[in-house]
Amino acid sequence: MSAPSAAGLQAFSLAGRRALVTGAGRGIGRALALGLAAAGAEIVLAGRPGSSDDTLKTLADAGAPATAVDLDLSRPADIGADLLDRLPGPVDVLVNNAGTITREDAVDVDLAAWSAVVDVNLTSLFQLTRAVAAPMLARGTGKVINVASLLSFQGGVRVASYAASKHAVAGLTRALANEWAPAGVQVNAIAPGYIETDNTAPLREDAQRRRGIDDRIPAGRWGRPEDLVGAAVFLASPAADYVNGHVLVVDGGWMAR
Repeated sequence: MSAPSAAGLQAFSLAGRRALVTGAGRGIGRALALGLAAAGAEIVLAGRPGSSDDTLKTLADAGAPATAVDLDLSRPADIGADLLDRLPGPVDVLVNNAGTITREDAVDVDLAAWSAVVDVNLTSLFQLTRAVAAPMLARGTGKVINVASLLSFQGGVRVASYAASKHAVAGLTRALANEWAPAGVQVNAIAPGYIETDNTAPLREDAQRRRGIDDRIPAGRWGRPEDLVGAAVFLASPAADYVNGHVLVVDGGWMAR
């Protein structure tokens, strides 16, 4: 078999593209920001003041163009078109990664706690996507990548608000894909499996839960944030121009078992 052509590999390049990533201060968001930068993208880190400083420094040290903008995803009503005025230029790729989770019996969850999760995971995602996608639609090109979850398909345990919000993220991904595909904007999602991040620390510290999860993952290990980079680069690149409304599971085989 002949080696891949340069033209073929170029389809995965993000050179000349600007990607906005939320929740990039740690974990999955940080890995995706660094991975998209390595593929050639200019990165905009969006989050609370100072939350992405370490990622910004890492990018600067690597000589990768990057900036940070303040964005409070716990206040979806405050997210509007004015955000565009604070960006360094048009956004070609939006990565909605920021998310939060609470673990509590459903009967004990109060409405404020429920809303805090749904506001960040779903409502702010919708608000930000509408604001950033409007210029994409006008230009006739753009990529939106939402970070969904295995709990976009399953119910989980003691995470009712998180599961509900992530089911909704998958549904919203498909709904927006249907609306925006004719205008040249692709909307897709990545559904991470069990990844070693701060959010999953309680599961890893629970010996019984950890054992049950370990036994079901065909790959024989938990994922690392870096395991999601390839999927993100693909969905952000011209190689995925005909991929729309898809939720790409990256889970070591969990859903196949």
